[in-house]
Amino acid sequence: MEAAAQVAHAITVHAVKVDDDYFTAVDDLNKHDEDAGAAHIGETGFASGVFYLYVCINKTLLCENLQNDSELVNKTLAAFIESMTKVSPTGKQNSFASRAYTSYLLAEKGTQQPRSLSVAFLKPVQGSDLLNDAIKNLNAQYENFDHVYGKCADDRKSCLVTTEKSEGSLSEIIGFLTAGEPCSNT
Repeated sequence: MEAAAQVAHAITVHAVKVDDDYFTAVDDLNKHDEDAGAAHIGETGFASGVFYLYVCINKTLLCENLQNDSELVNKTLAAFIESMTKVSPTGKQNSFASRAYTSYLLAEKGTQQPRSLSVAFLKPVQGSDLLNDAIKNLNAQYENFDHVYGKCADDRKSCLVTTEKSEGSLSEIIGFLTAGEPCSNT
């Protein structure tokens, strides 16, 4: 079965400096009755960043994969979009507690060839307002694509969450992407 979703690797929109976390693990309670125990010294690299993630969902193929069950398709889309925006990878959570939610979500739909906006970050974002500058770059990139190639999506909707303001909502995006009969042939 062919997957109905394509997920690109997340990339940072800016240059990243990797730091090292030097750590030790020692059994301080071991009394050496049976063995001397073990200790460990290690280091692991870490960084933080503002990430761009591109996801493409082929709704027609999703309908085929789910036997044209429109209700199941919409539930699947809603769950996928919510988890994509709110659930963090679990690796190293106990070490770094990375629990970031999506700060900007741009959703597009239509029958045209999808395209990633990752080229908006070929020149890394710099400065003290990485999120807002990244959003400006994204918007400029889709406007440039629309200018050169014609309208690249039939419709688009976004939601934004920053420390200064919030616009739109996740439920609006989900409603936008699940509107209508997903498995009709029209």
